[in-house]
Amino acid sequence: MMAKLEAKYPKLFMRTTEEFNGSKGGIWSSAENGDEAKDGFNLFNYYSEDYNEVRYHIGVHKEIYNLLEKNGWYAEWNDPGTIMFWEQ
Repeated sequence: MMAKLEAKYPKLFMRTTEEFNGSKGGIWSSAENGDEAKDGFNLFNYYSEDYNEVRYHIGVHKEIYNLLEKNGWYAEWNDPGTIMFWEQ
């Protein structure tokens, strides 16, 4: 999954969750780098008030959310600046 994310978002900060806190099997990413989707909006917005899920689902831009879901992964917030990706 890291290779697919890197191909689409070459500047996206990614490391393994093992490097973050020792948990195995996930991907650790920063939600504070200002990485953008094709529409110019941030990939991650913890404080999003998009309750109708027009652009974001749980604060994750639908562009990256759909890529994760299509590949059997999901996003989970660790805190407002740290997001993890896990295989379903």
